[in-house]
Amino acid sequence: MTNASFLFKLTKYCFSLYTLNVLMWTLITLGPILPGLIMKDFFDTLEGKSVYHFGVGGLIALLFGVALARSILIIVGFITDVNLRVRISGLLRRNMLEHILKKPGARAIPCSPGEAITQFREDVEHVEETISWSADAVGMTFFAGISFYILYNIHAQLTLYVFLPLIIVVTAAQLATSRLQKYRAASREATSQVTGAINEMFNSVQAIQIAGAEQRVIHRFKQLNDTRRVTMLKDKLMNSLLDSVFSNTVNIGTGFILFVGAESMREGTFTLGEFALFVYYLTFVTQFIQNFGKFMTLFKQNQVSLDRMKFLMQDETAEMLVEAHPLFLRGELPDLIRPIIHESDVLDRLEVRDLTYHYPGTDRGIEGINLSIHKHSLHVVTGKIGSGKTTLVRALLGLLPLDRGEIRWNNKVVEGDLGSFFVPPRTAYTPQVTRLYSDTLKNNILLGLPDDPDRIEDAIHAAVLDHDVEHLHYGMETVIGPRGVKLSGGQAQRTAAARMFVRDAQLLVFDDLSSALDVETERKLWERLHQSRESACLVVSHRKAILQKADHIMVMREGRIEAEGTLVELLQTNDEMRQIWNMGDESDS
Repeated sequence: MTNASFLFKLTKYCFSLYTLNVLMWTLITLGPILPGLIMKDFFDTLEGKSVYHFGVGGLIALLFGVALARSILIIVGFITDVNLRVRISGLLRRNMLEHILKKPGARAIPCSPGEAITQFREDVEHVEETISWSADAVGMTFFAGISFYILYNIHAQLTLYVFLPLIIVVTAAQLATSRLQKYRAASREATSQVTGAINEMFNSVQAIQIAGAEQRVIHRFKQLNDTRRVTMLKDKLMNSLLDSVFSNTVNIGTGFILFVGAESMREGTFTLGEFALFVYYLTFVTQFIQNFGKFMTLFKQNQVSLDRMKFLMQDETAEMLVEAHPLFLRGELPDLIRPIIHESDVLDRLEVRDLTYHYPGTDRGIEGINLSIHKHSLHVVTGKIGSGKTTLVRALLGLLPLDRGEIRWNNKVVEGDLGSFFVPPRTAYTPQVTRLYSDTLKNNILLGLPDDPDRIEDAIHAAVLDHDVEHLHYGMETVIGPRGVKLSGGQAQRTAAARMFVRDAQLLVFDDLSSALDVETERKLWERLHQSRESACLVVSHRKAILQKADHIMVMREGRIEAEGTLVELLQTNDEMRQIWNMGDESDS
């Protein structure tokens, strides 16, 4: 998709609003046409050469009326422009975020989160600025055409002197295209690196302090900032240089206008009113030429923003950026509809054959995994650290892109995007690292689902969180802070479990859920799950409390299933299982 077609398709998304915005700013830009003619007639009246005979008072009244009308148009124009900008930027950010959320976790973004945030902010803002200025460009073109016609009929030579700088401006913008894009790309890349470094530092504060690496990290951050300063200076300098060329070219044209106009007045071929009209239009023609040059600059630099957003979208086409979707900018957001369980969603059997994934550029991952999970069964995946347990569940759920393998749900092959298939009501997942938000405990559990007190109460009870909720100051309405900092590690894990239980999924996947729980709380959690369980469960754990309740255990080693069976069978036949069991004794004591 070219830069021009990308911008055109964005304007089609809110075509009526864009058309209204173009109309408003065309009328605003054309606003000086009528006052200029009124001013010409005013001076012609003073010379006794007026054609219309409005009189001085009538002309002044007309000027006030036109000024008032233009002020109203400007207010309306700003309203339409702001609404257009919000919709353009909202659509781009919505589509990029949707794409990222649908990608497997390992490939969601091809850069650091800090760099992605920069693209969401600065590149989107540049696109909305370009769209906004395109509306001005339409109005400025109409103004140029009408004013050229009026002035050319008065004095052809002077008119050419007025509009000649426009050709120079357009030529300068075209010649500067490559450097404009080069410096803008370097500036954005350097900004992304600084933002990414800040993100990494905040996420690694403890590790930096333990390693005593504060000075090295600060030195690296200073280097990145110096690079950013240099690249941004080049970018700003190039833009300022072009602005200078635009404005000074216009000033040279202005000198020619005054010189030729004075000569024509001495010769008697130029009236005072006509000279006033030229001088009055001169200001707006100058502004038009400068603004047109600014639009050309924005348009050229927009290619950089488009390329960066396409990079964030990875293998998808830019068409996804401009797909039309509702934005819900006014009123209450629609309630998230609870997923409906169809007959085909009810799990009878999940089969996995030859599931394989390797991390890019390494031999780490999983190889040839086969497993079968029946309804109401409890399967536990266990193994030492680095054996591939988490990789297995993430690959199964579509959070990692498979190298190969086949997954069948009720004997039907799951095709297409696994990440879109393994969601409620089919599957619910609790990862190792709990993701909580600075919101109420209830909203962290519901995540947009309709408020159902009975369901929430059941989920809280199943997650052994009921006693904790009673002792929170505001109960379920307690705001738990960024990343759930007001909760203990165990409370955070059980909140994530309640979030999973409230979704009534057919398959519950736990990744080391009980790692931060004490023995008694863990025992209660698994007992309550066992008593009320209607779902199949796939649990990653080495803890005895869950191993003892498992219907089937899979022991992983170096990315493969080394052995599987019941706990009794594995303790008798597998050394790896016996070591894990003994380590469990030590960790639990």
